[in-house]
Parts: sequence; C-alpha cells; structure tokens
Amino acid sequence: MDFRRISNLPPYVFTIINNLKITARREGDDVIDLGFGNPDIPSPQIAVEKLSEAAHNPKNHRYSLSRGLPKLREAVAGMYQRKFGVTLDPELQITNTIGSKEGFSHLMWVLLESGDAAIVPSPSYPIHIFGPLFAGADLRQIPMRSQRQLLSATDVDVEYQEQFFDALHKAWEVGWPKPRVLVISFPHNPTGATVDLSFMQRVVDFCREREMIVVHDFAYADMGFNGYEPPSILQAEGAMDCAVELYSMTKGYSMAGWRCAFLVGNTQVVQALEVEVVSRLWLVPTDSDCGNSDVERSARLPGGGVSDLSVATRRTHRGP
Repeated sequence: MDFRRISNLPPYVFTIINNLKITARREGDDVIDLGFGNPDIPSPQIAVEKLSEAAHNPKNHRYSLSRGLPKLREAVAGMYQRKFGVTLDPELQITNTIGSKEGFSHLMWVLLESGDAAIVPSPSYPIHIFGPLFAGADLRQIPMRSQRQLLSATDVDVEYQEQFFDALHKAWEVGWPKPRVLVISFPHNPTGATVDLSFMQRVVDFCREREMIVVHDFAYADMGFNGYEPPSILQAEGAMDCAVELYSMTKGYSMAGWRCAFLVGNTQVVQALEVEVVSRLWLVPTDSDCGNSDVERSARLPGGGVSDLSVATRRTHRGP
C-alpha cells in the first residue's frame, strides 16, 4: 500500500537515535541520552497539584475548549506583557495548542498546500521540515551555522546576521512559486545560535515587504544564559502584521509530557488555526468552573510566580 503523505519523508532522526540507544542498553552499555532533549527536572509542584485537583473534578471529564480557557489565555497575555512588553488580545491573538510541535504541524496545514513553498533553515528541528512537507509544500532550505564557527570575525553577531540574510534573499529569489512562509526558531536547535531584537526586526521587515508569514518557534524562550534574554519576534515593530510565535511550557517549566503550548501574534493567522482545530481536544485537564489553570494560578504566586519557576529551571540547566 502506498502511504502518500509519508513515503517521501526522510528518516526521523530521533527514531534512529532511540533505536541506537535501545541496542546499546540491551548490550549492557550505560547510555547518557542527549538525543531528544527530554527534560528530566520535575514539573512545578503547583502545576502538579492543580492537575490533580482538576482531574478529580467530574466536570473536567467532558470535552474541553479547543482554544484554551479564557483565564489561561489571559495569563499568557500577562506573561508576554511582563516579559516582553508585548500586548496581546486574549480573545483574538492567543490560542492553545497541544504542544508546539502539534501546533506547528497544524499551522502548516492552515498556511500551505500543494504548489506553495516555505523557507526553512537547515539543519532544523525535524518538524520544521516535516510540517511543510505534510502540507504538500515545497521547501527552500537555507544553511544554518553555529556562531562558534565565526569566532574569528570582528563582530560575530553582525557577521552571522549578514550570512543568514544573504541566504534568505537567495532562497526567495530562486525558483517559483515565491514562498508564502518563513520558519525560524531562536535560540536555535541544533546549532545553539542566538539572535537579538535587531535580527528579528530585519526578519519582520523582510516578510512584510514580501507579504509572507513568519512562524517563530520560541521553544527555548526561557533558555538564555550569561545575561542573554532571547527576544520575542513580536517585540519587533510591525510584527503583528506578519508574525506568529509558538511558546511552549516544555523547556522553561519542564512540562514536556503535559503538551501545553500557545500560538500568539497575528490575529488572522491565530483565528485561522482556531478554525482548523475547533474539532480537536485540549489534553491538559483544567477546572472550568473556577477558571484557574495551573499557569494562571502559578502566575499569582508571591515573588513572581510563573516567571520565578522558569528562572529556577534555567539555573538548574546552567549548573553551578
């Protein structure tokens, strides 16, 4: 049988790594798994307690809201305002997704179809490549380098920007049809590359001039070290015209298995994704009566609440 949507996909790197790991362990080797990036720090206790409380409420055994509870979306809007100075409308510019990977793949089905094209950095996290392919789109890949390869440059960040945007312009100019979507993710996996707000501004300017949508997978939003704070693309001027961002609870809050993320930004794109997911379920149980999600309740904790939790996780990853 011909499985048309998967027949042309490249091998999934994490499946390969997992099979190698299983083989090594069966042979008696002690394996340190650095492949999947699966957090091994427990989720915040306040989130676990709230999940347990919600799971014991029979009302939460029913179908849930696909777009996320209003209080949850309000908490996300509050976090973006505090952390990035970005104002978001909880009703129109924020929607919940079952993890950023799920959100990204469904977003590609909303934005792309057969005959369209997307620009995707390479190497990338696998779903950034698979998502457009599942949607039937062609890929224009641009090379991603680690900034460590540019340490001989006078200004590493400037040199990195110029190389990236040279490749981006070439990807746009070569071939037809012209790409509708640009996918980026910073801090970048797997190169570790980081960028500043001026970089994001150039991305927004590039996409606005060409009527493209830029999708920023902000999976490592809370993973900045040595004084570096990763910028949100929505901080750039004009970003709401062309940009959306996926923010996840996975890395900053060690909640990988909870599958809790959000798409925020451009109203039309966020609303389009809501139309696509209206028949699906939100998997994290919440108390619909009191309207308090684990995120919203954590945000009310003394001392900064949810922000303090991500800082503590970052400190653990950094080490002594």
